[in-house]
Amino acid sequence: MRDLRIVFMGTPDFAVATLKSIIEHNYNVVGVITAPDRPAGRGRKLKASAVKEYALSKNLTVLQPTNLKDENFIEELKGLKPNLNVVVAFRMLPKAVWDMPEYGTFNLHASLLPDYRGAAPINWAIINGERKTGVTTFFIDEKIDTGHIIYQEEVPIEETDNAGTLHDKLMVTGAELVIHTLKGIENNTIEVKPQPKEDTFKTAYKLNRDNTKINWTNDINTINNLIRGLSPYPSAWCELYNKGTSQSVKIYDATPIIETHNFDTGKIIVEDSTIKVAVEKGYLILNKLQLPGKKAMEGKALLNGYIFYRDAKMS
Repeated sequence: MRDLRIVFMGTPDFAVATLKSIIEHNYNVVGVITAPDRPAGRGRKLKASAVKEYALSKNLTVLQPTNLKDENFIEELKGLKPNLNVVVAFRMLPKAVWDMPEYGTFNLHASLLPDYRGAAPINWAIINGERKTGVTTFFIDEKIDTGHIIYQEEVPIEETDNAGTLHDKLMVTGAELVIHTLKGIENNTIEVKPQPKEDTFKTAYKLNRDNTKINWTNDINTINNLIRGLSPYPSAWCELYNKGTSQSVKIYDATPIIETHNFDTGKIIVEDSTIKVAVEKGYLILNKLQLPGKKAMEGKALLNGYIFYRDAKMS
């Protein structure tokens, strides 16, 4: 059996679950690499990453390089004498880092590769209406998310899931898959599978203001999937026109209702303490939304202090 000396690399909460599981399974983590502290909140005080906070609570060695190619960082990393790197929700690594350990560097990715390579796999799986997704461990190579696959585990996507709930499911399943992968490397029983060479797979493009905007002329389920796939972060948005003014609103949760009507697309109808937006072949009831400068609110609560006038519409 191999004696593993692990360097763990990650930053957000998604990565903490895996690091915690590695520690709880008594693996030897010789160092943790995470992002530098960043200003946060109204006071703009420096805040440590979720991974750093957990690592320090376990008295682990933490490195926070701004440049992964910096010679001083490379020497510090070598000084930890790792023979395996484990990467979860971190940035792209230079070859000097991923090629350093004897047993390689493997990454946990929140999709069933080769589908949904890229920055936002959880979001795009829901946006595209997938019924399942999963997690993959693979050895890192020169390109992004293209290395040899080690293991995969499927996770169903329920109609009630949004990006937040699916994130949490994949976080738990991913942590379990990493332990399974560590045992395989430890026992030298891994049999990797190369990814297909074709470039015909679905991509998890980086989210931006353009691809997160709601197009109310789309199919009712397409709109609902976009809202689900972007909730709670970064959130779907659109323009609200009301009483001659326009403002951007975020929509976090909606319910599609298939029903025949004669309203124009985007028209807002308020009835029975609900906010409905007319779309082709039905309505979307807005269960939770956020006006500029306000907190996110349930639709019914918003109606207690906000008036939608006769010209109100979404665009």
